[in-house]
Amino acid sequence: MRLDLTPYRRSTIGFDRLFDLLETNARNASAENYPPFNLERLADDRYRITLAVAGFSRDEIEITAQQNLLLVTGKKDEKPSATFVHVGIANRSFERRFELADFVFVEDARLNDGLLVVDLVREVPEAMKPKQIAIKTGAPLSAVENRTDSGSEAQAA
Repeated sequence: MRLDLTPYRRSTIGFDRLFDLLETNARNASAENYPPFNLERLADDRYRITLAVAGFSRDEIEITAQQNLLLVTGKKDEKPSATFVHVGIANRSFERRFELADFVFVEDARLNDGLLVVDLVREVPEAMKPKQIAIKTGAPLSAVENRTDSGSEAQAA
């Protein structure tokens, strides 16, 4: 399925990143789903990604956080250390990308029992948070009058 957002791109301003994400996700919808993962919303500003990475050690996994992108890669040695009769456990290298919203940061990452758990938190800066504006009462403000100062009269003479 091809997603054509051209009509929306013509009539909107500032939504380029959103449209790019939608098009990228539509292209990657049929991509490989390894390793499997869960996305959880723990609270309004807290999230958790859990990846099933059985057979990977801490040294074989790398987590990179960039602006609006979380990249989790696993590098496995392609040479098997044993002769298998049947291989049913996927044990290959991978790269998994997660697009992050503005102000979402990695808080913690843990590997335990074959599960990699990455906790995320959204920390909006104080300057970006909504603020209540107090409404004052009292006498109306007086208008500024056009009057000539004694200094400007001296300059004119």
